[in-house]
Amino acid sequence: MGTTLKTRRRPRGPVEAFGPRLRRIREARGFSQGQLGLAIGASQRMIAYYESHAEKAPARHLTALAQILRVSVDELVGYRPVATPAGRANPRLWHRLRQVEALPPQDRKQVLQLIDTLVERETLKKRAPRGG
Repeated sequence: MGTTLKTRRRPRGPVEAFGPRLRRIREARGFSQGQLGLAIGASQRMIAYYESHAEKAPARHLTALAQILRVSVDELVGYRPVATPAGRANPRLWHRLRQVEALPPQDRKQVLQLIDTLVERETLKKRAPRGG
């Protein structure tokens, strides 16, 4: 009796449909549907359609979506897993920081000074001796 070797085949297509994958990446990057649509030149309704009905990526917006969401096209369409940047667990915070980036330089400087003050205060609290 002969033995047969079973080889594992790589899936030919993405495991996850495009729509749910787009939604997951968009939310992880802190974008609303409207913001993402505006960034790529599409409407919020079009992004909602892609997320709920599209099984495959729309060719006309594919590269723009990948650039805005900071993923490769392969990651966006599901051929590679999406690399999650370290420290990006709070999409709302990162979205707010992108908004701060868009402020005029003087306003941005004030926000950063406030952040520095709060971080320094927390650091001093942690260093202070307890129970005294």
